[in-house]
Amino acid sequence: MSLAVLNSCALSGLDFIDVRVEAHVAPGLPAFHIVGLPDAGIRESRERIRAALQASGFDFPAARLTINLAPADLPKDSGRFDLPVALAILLASGQLSRPDDKQREQAITGLERYVMAGELSLTGAVVPVQSALTIALGMARRHPELCLLLPAQSAEMAAHVPDLQVYGVASLAEAARYLRGDKELEPALARPWPEEWNDGQQLCLSDVLGQPLACRALEVAAAGGHSLLLNGSPGVGKTMLAQRLPGLLPDLERYAQLEVAALYSFVQEQDFFSRRPPFRAPHHSVSTPALIGGGSRPRPGEVSLAHHGVLFLDELPEFSRRSLEALREPLEQGCVHISRAQKQAVFPAQFQFVAAMNPCPCGWAASRHRACRCSPAQRELYRQRLSGPMLDRIDLLVTLSESEPERDQAAQASSQVRLRVQEAIERQLARQAVRNARLSVAGLKEHGGLSAEALQLLASARKRWHWSERVQGRVLRVARTIADLAGVKQIARPHIAEALQFRPELP
Repeated sequence: MSLAVLNSCALSGLDFIDVRVEAHVAPGLPAFHIVGLPDAGIRESRERIRAALQASGFDFPAARLTINLAPADLPKDSGRFDLPVALAILLASGQLSRPDDKQREQAITGLERYVMAGELSLTGAVVPVQSALTIALGMARRHPELCLLLPAQSAEMAAHVPDLQVYGVASLAEAARYLRGDKELEPALARPWPEEWNDGQQLCLSDVLGQPLACRALEVAAAGGHSLLLNGSPGVGKTMLAQRLPGLLPDLERYAQLEVAALYSFVQEQDFFSRRPPFRAPHHSVSTPALIGGGSRPRPGEVSLAHHGVLFLDELPEFSRRSLEALREPLEQGCVHISRAQKQAVFPAQFQFVAAMNPCPCGWAASRHRACRCSPAQRELYRQRLSGPMLDRIDLLVTLSESEPERDQAAQASSQVRLRVQEAIERQLARQAVRNARLSVAGLKEHGGLSAEALQLLASARKRWHWSERVQGRVLRVARTIADLAGVKQIARPHIAEALQFRPELP
């Protein structure tokens, strides 16, 4: 009888969960069992593992073989357990170490330094695993002192995570020789990062004619990370403005880039590496699980794929009421909790929310040139598709007017606006470590100092419009951002007055 224990992992969202792979070889009729709440895919891996061992020149034990994936109450899926299971079988059957007892003991002790993941082919090759970057990020947080053993292609992606030793192997035989000490491996080298972003690849704000209030709102939203709702007739430039918001934002920091790439690894096979904030614009027919995330194996939705970037919902009232109400949690908390019968997952969703809508079903209620075909009752029903709590969570509300091309001037170039935005962001992070849109109530009281005139104007506005505490907090955060753009420490009356422009009643 012989027992071997190796380290592997499972994932719950972006969270890393330790899994022990235990192999037990005992005398008896030949049998191969995998226990520990495996799914059908893992149970089917028995034949892959048997064929891979034999193709790699090893003997499959003619004994009673039991594999336990612990903890037993954690559901386990995917083929990433193939490699650690095969190596545990080799170790338990005495095929992974030399005959000398002392060397065998040293080999077993040395294997405790590794966390292993990889799928096997029938030929013994190690196939790339999905979410390798997610595994590396989680391991760097929980076990930075350990080494990660992955398929060679996956190791190139995981090696982007700093301060983590990652090794890549191409086959089961190579992994066995390395762990036995017969082969040396160098730490994996990260795949080259994409080239620097070029201004010419982004849409420029100078393409917009007129709309000075909307362009200013876009700058304030970019500087503070605020949510924005653009309201206006068809063709006034709502979508055009929203598409230019990412061009006003600074490049992502390295850890944010890795987080975004890890989220994209759940939904696409090709690697996604970008220095630029992601921009997601789902159609209004999108289902709630596709927007928020879900599935029997929880996967991130559009709100998580927009993490550290922009989520744009065009024709906002056309989205289902269920989808819009589901947005309230990520808007408030910056994450999404997905619960299923046997599995729960948490995905980050700190995105900047931008939406556009028409003032009525036909779209021409605010037009000076076309007559609206909607009745007052139709307009009211259309507006009621957006609940009060949903509108309360939007910082900036702007109504766009129809432009006059012969008189309107082009807006400033995105590169000029981005410099002011970058300076304002640096002031916020130096003062409070977060953007103004994420400032807590306590932080708002500490860092949102108002002059006496500004406080008086704010109190008067709240009394007139009967605002909730949430709305007042959002007005204060917007005013704080306007003050940061102006480069001043105290919120003055003009900053409050400008912030009040962005809280009109929707027509």
